[in-house]
Amino acid sequence: MRQIVLDTETTGLEPERGHRIIELGAVELVDRRLTGRNFHKYINPEGKEVDAGALQVHGISNEFLADKPSFRDVAQEFSDYAAGAELIIHNAPFDLGFLDYEYSLLPGAHGAERWSAAYTIIDTLLMARDLHPGQRNSLDALCKRYEVDNTSRTLHGALLDSEILAEVYLAMTGGQTDLGLTLDANGAADAEDEALPLGERPTLVVLRATQDELAAHEQRLDAIEKKSGVCLWRQLET
Repeated sequence: MRQIVLDTETTGLEPERGHRIIELGAVELVDRRLTGRNFHKYINPEGKEVDAGALQVHGISNEFLADKPSFRDVAQEFSDYAAGAELIIHNAPFDLGFLDYEYSLLPGAHGAERWSAAYTIIDTLLMARDLHPGQRNSLDALCKRYEVDNTSRTLHGALLDSEILAEVYLAMTGGQTDLGLTLDANGAADAEDEALPLGERPTLVVLRATQDELAAHEQRLDAIEKKSGVCLWRQLET
């Protein structure tokens, strides 16, 4: 399975008021492994000034963006990169609202279907709210909960946040999900997992402790008994 974890930084909070994407970052997962094939662009908002509040969040200034490409210059490259993948986003309506708006501004896009409609979306914020109701589920809070290192996140950044979110998503959805005991609709194990007849089963190898290992074990029990006054292992043996 191919998945793209993405994040955006913007000039403000509302595409309805003409706010624009100024940074787009994404990382690729294939079969739950980071491939290192990332996408990262800073984007000129074409005259839309960065709000003061947004600047405090991500630190990306109008001056820095002056010589960067416009969204129309990177739109096809990003669509090619994301094509066919499942998208993983934290608070997906925010980022998708901006992406849909940006694609709607491209020549020939008027009346076209929303860009995001072609994709399956996983919203990790909704997932976290289901898993941890009533708790804080910001990206920083999830990093703390799942012990994901985010010490480099002094300011928001689209690529950095995508990398961190990928780790959080893998932690949230991790763990063994199939113990090889899957039953069919009739409650029977799959044919390839059925037990072998007794005569066809391989002989189990029994490894017994050597004399040196037994002696080391007794020395360890002596040390426990000396330290605590009692050794439960020896009580169980007797």
